[in-house]
Amino acid sequence: MLKLILISIIALIVLLTLTSILFEKKWKRDVAQRLRNTVPHPIPLVTENDIKALPLPVQNYLRYSGVINRPRVENMRVVMHGEMRSREGKFFSFESVQYNFTLEPARLFYMKAKMYELSVPGYHRFANGAATMDIKLFGLIPLVRKSGTILTKTELVTLFNDMCLLAPATLIDDRIQWRPVDSLHAEAIFSSRKTSIHASLEFSAEGQLINFTSSDRTEVNSMQQLPFSTPVHRYQTLNGFRLLAEGDAVWNYPDGPFTYGKFRIDTIEYNLKESVE
Repeated sequence: MLKLILISIIALIVLLTLTSILFEKKWKRDVAQRLRNTVPHPIPLVTENDIKALPLPVQNYLRYSGVINRPRVENMRVVMHGEMRSREGKFFSFESVQYNFTLEPARLFYMKAKMYELSVPGYHRFANGAATMDIKLFGLIPLVRKSGTILTKTELVTLFNDMCLLAPATLIDDRIQWRPVDSLHAEAIFSSRKTSIHASLEFSAEGQLINFTSSDRTEVNSMQQLPFSTPVHRYQTLNGFRLLAEGDAVWNYPDGPFTYGKFRIDTIEYNLKESVE
């Protein structure tokens, strides 16, 4: 009897490990295909001429981050870790790897979370003008499955947030319509295919981007459209660039702000030719 129980436990562990691997494999295939479809070509540099039409605080941010006379960003790989929570729950830890693509906007975000010591992987996919969110216990049991126009707009906000905080060189993109506000603030409309989103950016006198706010993002659990912001706490130097090191993700409810995510950036790499997974 004991032997049968042990065999059953081992079989269950093997099954859950396999389902998690297969779930992650879908993300890896998507990443590899996107990178394979990237045609090799010389990548031009970001120049002072490229940024002269941008609002002054955006220009200062690009100079501060060190992108001038460095290659433009056509894709990036970001590794981060941190904590997340729902409004009713406690923080749980996560690790994530994502690939973003600029020429045809795409964001392929894979997260491994631990909730009550259980493995809960999730795949957020924005590609070809549409978004899906798929979260499964052990990569097997569906917990959250979302798609549709609301999620697409929400994920476009997230993609633009990534551009602003993780790849400042992409802010010269022609799909961004900038509106100057003052020496420390600017507003932007970013469009991809038929979807457009609006964001407000706040900068420090030093040139750092210190907050990003948009009212075009929806909290998908409650399906409430709420002001979303990402205050930045610290910068770091990565590969010669000065970039975000730590920040929060905040839903601004009518009764006050709620920090649902705390993020710490481990690595950022630009213009990869192949997957490193």
